[in-house]
Amino acid sequence: MVLKEAVKTDKAPLPLPFFSQAIKCQGMVYCSGSIGTDPVTMKLVEGGVADRTEQALKNLSAVLEAAGSSIDNAVKVNVFLTNMENFAAMNKVYDGFFSKEPKPVRTCVAVHQLPLGTGESSYYGCTMMHG
Repeated sequence: MVLKEAVKTDKAPLPLPFFSQAIKCQGMVYCSGSIGTDPVTMKLVEGGVADRTEQALKNLSAVLEAAGSSIDNAVKVNVFLTNMENFAAMNKVYDGFFSKEPKPVRTCVAVHQLPLGTGESSYYGCTMMHG
């Protein structure tokens, strides 16, 4: 039987009751998506895509640390933008968080909308190696 363990931290926005911030299972950490929400106010941070990308990745980092891992262990990252014109701004911030080699594989797509009406923003989900 495969055992899985929920990860929860108040250093990132708390999840809604029907999902977890992350799940640890068989040496991997599977993170739910993250948007640029301040974990204290539970509101989107002010600014544009770069500001919200930075906050979303800070949130993911906090969840990974609570799981006993790190953003440096990223294997796969999924990025969703509402407008591909925001790719360069997102990518500049992203590169600051994922600077160690080998860099994770990544998918980046444009979608119609994102949770909480994030507007011109980013949404991240990732799979990480534990430890």
